[in-house]
Amino acid sequence: MERREIEQLVRTHMEQKLEAEGKREYIIAANWKMNMSAKETRAFLKELSDTNIPEYLNIILFPPFPYLPAAQKMLRYEAVTYGAQDVAEKDKGAYTGEVSAAMLADCGCSYTLIGHSERRAYYGETSDIVARKASKALEYGIVPVICIGETLEERRSGAYKEVLKGQVDAAAKVCQEKLAQCIIAYEPVWAIGTGVIPTTKEIEETHRYIHDVLASYDKHAGAKFRILYGGSVNENNVRDIAPVPFVDGFLIGGASLKVESFKNIINLLSLDGCL
Repeated sequence: MERREIEQLVRTHMEQKLEAEGKREYIIAANWKMNMSAKETRAFLKELSDTNIPEYLNIILFPPFPYLPAAQKMLRYEAVTYGAQDVAEKDKGAYTGEVSAAMLADCGCSYTLIGHSERRAYYGETSDIVARKASKALEYGIVPVICIGETLEERRSGAYKEVLKGQVDAAAKVCQEKLAQCIIAYEPVWAIGTGVIPTTKEIEETHRYIHDVLASYDKHAGAKFRILYGGSVNENNVRDIAPVPFVDGFLIGGASLKVESFKNIINLLSLDGCL
């Protein structure tokens, strides 16, 4: 049995156990983007692997491609999982620089980010491309974390709901009944790395809207859809945002690059009454 298959069995068991206890799984995902060295990665993973993590927290790391083997070697699958920051929409062929879902599976990846705002903005990824990538990941048993979000102009003009729905619609059209297996990460583009945080009221309203859109495709799976919040998440605001309805976890950028701050976030979310 492959590592990611074991991870999936462990997480399924934990989800069932938590559901029986009236609790929920909470996801803390770290997107390192194009940062870290091999030495820094090994030091981070070693310290994190020694951290006591409550069973209801699902910790997912997204290191750069070259450091996936280190994650595969050093992480305990029952406590911390990992994935890639992107995946190709093709299986194989003359696509220089691309990494296929089969290759990620060989590296033991259980997850992959797809459609991050930086990929959409800098590399021209459309929602249709994102949807095809998500479908390809699912073919190989890899959970896609589909990133969606609006610009400041779209937020101010009131067009953000239409934008978000269009991004989710594209994934739903391609993934169909497997959409509930995906994770959605809402990242307001105007809040990523800026230090500007939407109010908890704005976050709740937007996450509720995204949930309703997802549930409209499959009302039976409505409660199973998972929606993460991302956008300048750090030690100072996680406890305020964590209890917000329809927020099932975080996708963290800059605050996940230092193991001390990332561990502090884990510890804050481990405190009684936080979630």
